[in-house]
Amino acid sequence: MLRLGSLASREVRMSNDYRFGIEEEFFVVDAETKAALRRMPSGFFDALRDRLGDSITVELLQSQLEMATAPTDRIGDALDELRDLRHIAGRVAAEHGLGFIAAGTHPTASWDNVRATKANRYDGLMQDLQMLGERNMVCGLHVHVELPDPDLRVDVMRRITPYLPHFIALSTSSPFWGSRQTGLMGYRLAAYDELPRTGLPELFEDNAAYEEYVAALVGARAISDSSYVWWAIRPSQKHPTLELRAPDACTRVEDAVALAALYRSLVRFLVRHPEHHRHIGAVDRAIANENKWRAQRYGIHGSFVDLAEQRAIQVRDALDQLIALVADDAEDLGCLDALLHLRTIPDAGTSADMQIAVYQEAHHRTGNRGEALQAVKTWLAHATLQ
Repeated sequence: MLRLGSLASREVRMSNDYRFGIEEEFFVVDAETKAALRRMPSGFFDALRDRLGDSITVELLQSQLEMATAPTDRIGDALDELRDLRHIAGRVAAEHGLGFIAAGTHPTASWDNVRATKANRYDGLMQDLQMLGERNMVCGLHVHVELPDPDLRVDVMRRITPYLPHFIALSTSSPFWGSRQTGLMGYRLAAYDELPRTGLPELFEDNAAYEEYVAALVGARAISDSSYVWWAIRPSQKHPTLELRAPDACTRVEDAVALAALYRSLVRFLVRHPEHHRHIGAVDRAIANENKWRAQRYGIHGSFVDLAEQRAIQVRDALDQLIALVADDAEDLGCLDALLHLRTIPDAGTSADMQIAVYQEAHHRTGNRGEALQAVKTWLAHATLQ
């Protein structure tokens, strides 16, 4: 959960700083086998809280934890804090014979072999979601950005929808599920979107329409509040932020910060240009859904459907266009260098590319699928703490 301190309500000062915070979800694993934990060992989370305070929280399943940065307007501070959080948590984990993996899915975890975290909210969720909750063995990257006026969040959420597949493609880190190569670069959302109120957001015209939707669900006791709306992007229920939830958890911390820089810059661009995507409609959302699938399937190696040109555009070219669109905003926000890091991803590959390469090399060398998967887990655990 993001620690926004005095920004805990919508009736706060307005800010032009576009302050942001990053939340990362991790798998907790055995230090030797790299297997995902079935249950959290006694005392481990308390030891983490002693060192990291409110920066670390539990998740729905006991095999997962979340770390969050403090709000900042400096991209370098976010990078430093993310590294510190990972390294400190890694040292505490090592003292308990454990480790961490940052990836959208764990390569060999079995979803039917984990335990839910005991908490009132999670007990209610598991009662409602049943097996779908048990299958929620996925980890994501969430980025909160504070807008100058919280009332702009629904409008920006609607107009940012066509760009959400870019974040998915650039973050893919979930090519394996249940010890099998899925054929997708980003399988996480295929599993996560089994849950209700997931996927791309609806195209609400204004705050009133969004609030009417939430009020209807709350009134019908379908949900308790808007925090049970789990779209790829949503207005935060607790903070005056717009929360990006589409990306896989990033194995490399630099990739996570670069995606945060892109998101922050894009939000600022859309606030400054209210005419951009003003008339977005059903066709645009349908194309965005198609591109979301293409991002999950092919990652950075595929193409998107370009509605305006009625043609396919390579993800690499779409990324260049998006960077050019928001470069001035990134420069004004002091995060241009972090943004430009994204241009290295198509050449270096995402975490999914690296996992597949490690798997193929190990399988070719050993002829053993189990050993190849073990090599992937070992690489993930090492790269997470780099």
